[in-house]
Amino acid sequence: MAKIEHIEIDLARQQLRAIPAAGAARVYPVSTARNGPGEVMDSECTPRGRHEIAEKIGAGSAPDTVFVGRRPTGEVWTPALAAATPGRDWILTRILWLAGCEPGRNAGGRCDTRARYIYIHGTPDTTLLGEPGSRGCIRMRNADVIELFDAVCVGTPVDIHD
Repeated sequence: MAKIEHIEIDLARQQLRAIPAAGAARVYPVSTARNGPGEVMDSECTPRGRHEIAEKIGAGSAPDTVFVGRRPTGEVWTPALAAATPGRDWILTRILWLAGCEPGRNAGGRCDTRARYIYIHGTPDTTLLGEPGSRGCIRMRNADVIELFDAVCVGTPVDIHD
């Protein structure tokens, strides 16, 4: 995949568009917040506006690697692990940590995207995509987040809109 210059996340369509400098954009299904859009701390909503990728975490990790606090736990997601830990919020494979770029909207104070730990990250393949369901993050298929991770740089702009 060509280097991605810009990412757009459409909350209404539950899609992520990865836009290269040249050539066709890639479109991926995602799942954003079940609580809808919103920027306030502890709302479990997906923040809107201009963001950028602040950190890339998990390079080289195996698909389904489980992360807690942005660190691999040593676990690999399986249906058996999921059954043993019901209700767990799975962050798998790769993490693209977002930072807001608009002070007062998604940067600083009680609306700070980075301080809210909002990521683009992998999710179990059993997770339904194409409809809201996360706690604020943008969930992607593991193969898709690996592809995206490898094609973006820290600083890549990310626009999230209704």
